[in-house]
Amino acid sequence: MFVFFTSWTTSENLARACRHFLLAHLAVGGGNAPKLVCQPPLNRKEVEERRRTFRTEVVHTVDKMVASMWRISGAVNRALVKARYPLLLSLRRGQASVSYAQSLLGVSETRLTTLSNGLRIASEETNQATCTVGLWIGCGSRYESEKNNGAGFFLEHMAFKGTKKHPQSALEQAVESMGAHLSAYTSREHTAYYMKTLAKDLPKAVELLAEVVQSSSLSEAEMEQQRSVVLRELEEVEGSLQDVCLDLLHATAFQGTPLGHSVLGPSVNARTLTRNDLVEYINSHYKAPRMVLATAGGVNHDDLVALAKQHFSGVSFEYEGDAVPVLSPCRFTGSEIRMRDDAMPLAHVAIAVEGAGAASPDIVPLMVANSIIGSYDITFGGGKNLSSRLARLAAELNLCHSFQAFHSSYSDTGLLGIYFVTDKHKIEDMMHWAQNAWMNLCTTVTESDVARAKNALKASLVGQLNGTTPVCDDIGRHILNYGRRIPLAEWDARIEAVTPRIVRDVCSKYIYDKCPAVSAVGPVEQLPDYNRMRSAMYWLRF
Repeated sequence: MFVFFTSWTTSENLARACRHFLLAHLAVGGGNAPKLVCQPPLNRKEVEERRRTFRTEVVHTVDKMVASMWRISGAVNRALVKARYPLLLSLRRGQASVSYAQSLLGVSETRLTTLSNGLRIASEETNQATCTVGLWIGCGSRYESEKNNGAGFFLEHMAFKGTKKHPQSALEQAVESMGAHLSAYTSREHTAYYMKTLAKDLPKAVELLAEVVQSSSLSEAEMEQQRSVVLRELEEVEGSLQDVCLDLLHATAFQGTPLGHSVLGPSVNARTLTRNDLVEYINSHYKAPRMVLATAGGVNHDDLVALAKQHFSGVSFEYEGDAVPVLSPCRFTGSEIRMRDDAMPLAHVAIAVEGAGAASPDIVPLMVANSIIGSYDITFGGGKNLSSRLARLAAELNLCHSFQAFHSSYSDTGLLGIYFVTDKHKIEDMMHWAQNAWMNLCTTVTESDVARAKNALKASLVGQLNGTTPVCDDIGRHILNYGRRIPLAEWDARIEAVTPRIVRDVCSKYIYDKCPAVSAVGPVEQLPDYNRMRSAMYWLRF
């Protein structure tokens, strides 16, 4: 057993505490304390003399014990410090368990291997008892046409309804028997199938994922059953006004291009999609060079590569007639779309300009700029003491119920904007101050603003990678977007290099005097005319 002394403990304090305890114990004669048996003819003076002698011996013995314990623990502590042992760090008063710098350096390396068919395997080993393994595929609603828009989302529903080897009940039983969690999601450019399970069950998890992606049964009967499920989800999404507002924003900003498609697709497509449509979608996009098998947790990379060779070597890398799908450029259009409904209690409004693509060097300064604007909710405490200027104004002037700055980045473009929810009588004021915040980014951002935003952004980047599933998702998306996993230390260096001058220059490039896209849902009568909003995108300066 090791005894760790924290920084606020000293040998004198410990020795004093031990002495006081033992002597007090002796004074009351409690517990198993040695009792002095005084036989005649000892007189009172001799008894007191023996008591003093005994107390002195106790004090000397305690001092020796404490000194010995202190020497041993000191040696152990020095060894643990030298080994950067996190437990000792957590015991130090006034310090976090692991510092920010240590968290950056302590992240495991992401190893990357490519199979002969082009499929990539990426893993981060953390020696945990659990792991997350998943297949990230470079396809989504952006790769769909108006005719088959929603095919990827429909396919996501069909994926877990049975394979050629396992019917639905057997597949569900196999997952449940491992205590695993199997899930999937589809976005505009990515599709993911992933499973969180115990590390020892990784081989079985990879086998099941391979079956789900390559051998889904896609039975006609199951498709008819899933149509009603998809239609119900479409109805539920209509009740999420934030999702509706942001989908409308994409529809007007990227009108006439694939990025204007919603992920779920229109209800008419959900009713008419056939099995052949789904098979054609799989054959066109589920190709090995566009897939990443990503894992995080208690995994061994070499074992994972062996499993990938066993289960994914048969994934095709060839296209019929060499018809490799190429993404067409998505044109941004400054425009607006309003869905007025005065019966709604609150207005949902989003305004955005064209942002940077995922691989653009401007992405980090724009992230810092969004961090300066920040977010706000009416339930926040702080009021006029909030760090974000727009949040302080929102609290003091009761401008809105909530707002958030966002940047949706895609492979070659993006949307940089502000979404807010407000009362119908506050729309004009909130829009004015939101655009004013943008103008401040382009002209008057200060050193303190940037320093605060960089700290908040760093904390967000580290905090969001909490668990094997977020880390695995980060790995998969990074490999698809950048061809590698960008480590936290590199993100930190990029963020630290941002200066107020850079923020002003980059924001002027993307925001100043640019045509915005605007979407509004609810009682939006007070929303300013588009020409007024466009004229607020610059200042008359001399």
